[in-house]
Amino acid sequence: MTETQFRAWLDAYGRAWQQGDAKAVMTLFAPGAAYHETPFDPPLVGLDAIHDYWKAGAGQTQTDVVFNYEVLSVAGNLGIAHWSATFVRLPAHTSVRLDGALAARFDSGGRCAEFREWWHRQETPA
Repeated sequence: MTETQFRAWLDAYGRAWQQGDAKAVMTLFAPGAAYHETPFDPPLVGLDAIHDYWKAGAGQTQTDVVFNYEVLSVAGNLGIAHWSATFVRLPAHTSVRLDGALAARFDSGGRCAEFREWWHRQETPA
């Protein structure tokens, strides 16, 4: 994984989030990928679980998503980034700001095999 490849992956991840496109997200992950939304819960495992998580969140309850990132490191098959996002949560129209970090480990085909994120949320009522 090069920094250019990692940036391309993050760009595609951001586009999928902004478009609420759970199917596009599935193209970014390996079939048996482990997706750790928090360090305390068991990971989502496999494309179906990742798809359903994204469809329920970005696909159905978020609008006006803006995603930004800064690559912090790329070493071997591991990319680490600081990221931020804003969106409006539906149906309450709450404004949400997220700030986080992610670590993504990739397979030889450039698909994410293990995804870990840590983030904080600030919500402002409509």
